[in-house]
Amino acid sequence: MMADATDELRTLVNGYQLTQAIHVMVELGIPDLLAEAPRSATELAQTVNVNKDALYRVMRALATTDVLEESSDHRFALGRLGQLLPADRERSLAPWAAFAGSPAHWQAWSNLSHSVSTGETAFKFTYGVDVWEYRRQRPDQSRAFDASMAAQTGAAIGPIVDAYDFRRYGVVADIGGGNGALLAAILRATPQAHGILFDQEHVVAGAPLVLEAAGVADRCAIVSGNFFESVPGGADAYLLKWIVHDWQDREAVAILDNCRTAMADDGRVLIVEREIGAPNEGAAAKWADIQMLAMAGGRERTRQEFEQLLARAGLRLVSVTPTSSSFVVIEAARA
Repeated sequence: MMADATDELRTLVNGYQLTQAIHVMVELGIPDLLAEAPRSATELAQTVNVNKDALYRVMRALATTDVLEESSDHRFALGRLGQLLPADRERSLAPWAAFAGSPAHWQAWSNLSHSVSTGETAFKFTYGVDVWEYRRQRPDQSRAFDASMAAQTGAAIGPIVDAYDFRRYGVVADIGGGNGALLAAILRATPQAHGILFDQEHVVAGAPLVLEAAGVADRCAIVSGNFFESVPGGADAYLLKWIVHDWQDREAVAILDNCRTAMADDGRVLIVEREIGAPNEGAAAKWADIQMLAMAGGRERTRQEFEQLLARAGLRLVSVTPTSSSFVVIEAARA
């Protein structure tokens, strides 16, 4: 029993090794090659021009985790979990693996102790600026982050649209809506509705292609701006997906207050976030909260904390709709 517990704890302690091993596989494009056919490490090493012995050793280790599978003749295939790593898969986690293992992200997490000691973000302590300014100065980092968010949005879209009834809204504004993938899915599900996609100019640059591919471009306006200053008026519902958790209460209230100001008297604010649950439960929300502590400076919240936040912005909680993912849809109206 003790030996089993020791091995289990050692696996957790060494989790950083697994993060980097998966990151390297994604950076080399190994999952995409294995999606075509099983291959040996020697074949793969020749294709991607790396050391065959080192590659084999990393892949052999990953084959103990369900990411890869190794046959008796030392050929590798994608394992059960590895099926989510090819870039062209519907719910691919490749962009997140590439981002989470990148030096900028990695080095910030190495200073988590600073966050615990001070309550400040490890990222700003490491780099001297917050994540938003850092990415603004480095377009490649911004693109990598946007790609990781788009991939995770893709995995969450179905559960959100299936769980919440958007048909009662004539105009839906997606605030901080990225490339418009979620709004496009909502508009496809509600043919009578129109949309407003709102985000920073460089973020919405790729939105026309997404909206056109979904066949909803003629029903969606694209507006760029800063949600701390104002948001477009004229919508019945203001959607905030993974926006509120990026910020501490003061900033979150400012965003919510701008949405309340812009919406009609009977309008709604819809917050899509993880909800912190009971003790010892809800790992996804609680680890996402540590990600916020270390990186962006925001936080995940309990239902009571959401109610308090809404009240400060002149809003009241109407309902919380669970989805088949780890996210909920929080509906709020004017207080």
